[in-house]
Amino acid sequence: MRVLFLGTGTSHGVPMIGCDCAVCRSPDPCDRRARTSALLRFDGRQVLIDAPAELRMQALAFGLRRVDAVLLTHAHADHVSGLDDLRTFNLWQRSAIPIYCSPETADTVQRHFSYIWNGDAYPGKPNLELRRVDGPFELFGRAVVPLTVPHGALTRVTAFRIGRLGYVTDASAVPPEARAGLGGLDVLVLNALRHRPHPSHLSLDEAVAIVADLRPRRAFFTHIAHDLMHAPVNAALPPHIRLAHDGLEIEVEE
Repeated sequence: MRVLFLGTGTSHGVPMIGCDCAVCRSPDPCDRRARTSALLRFDGRQVLIDAPAELRMQALAFGLRRVDAVLLTHAHADHVSGLDDLRTFNLWQRSAIPIYCSPETADTVQRHFSYIWNGDAYPGKPNLELRRVDGPFELFGRAVVPLTVPHGALTRVTAFRIGRLGYVTDASAVPPEARAGLGGLDVLVLNALRHRPHPSHLSLDEAVAIVADLRPRRAFFTHIAHDLMHAPVNAALPPHIRLAHDGLEIEVEE
């Protein structure tokens, strides 16, 4: 399995509108972060994790021509605003695209994008199949285990384990029941927003501590704000932990 980071930024993206900080002005392309999403490639399939507003531009930038399924972590705007762009893949593929998510996320998405499921036969809208999951399921021959993590006090996010990959974004903590499902990983993808604590996201130090507890072979941080400059932060991290960047592609050992 391969993981392509299509976007690694927080909800504001980096550069952030109106900001003149050192990271937003950085010439390093690794400091330019679209909203967070990733593409999984395995067995000839391509599975998208989340659909941010930049999905069209991400698809063009990285040559994405097919989406076989989508995993949604939650229904916040920076993770679902690009769902309408999936209609282009419908056009080329001539088939519906299944969307796997929690029942709570499915209800919110169906309400916010009601035109997709209102029964209107208009051809210019996405052809998506919402599949509510509240336990392990099979996706193209792979077992997918959804795990629930908090995103602050009010929102729950679905993390996913697929083989020896764990993907956790927008978490403010990883509770024991989720950690129990994230042992023995080759790769852990985990959000790390900034240095300072945040009420609804892990800080860099909190993310590092979770990696130390779970002990994956490698960890890559995503959902990064403009507080973290790529090169100096990477230089200070342990060698098995890296900040991800847009366009980074890694292989997960089976």
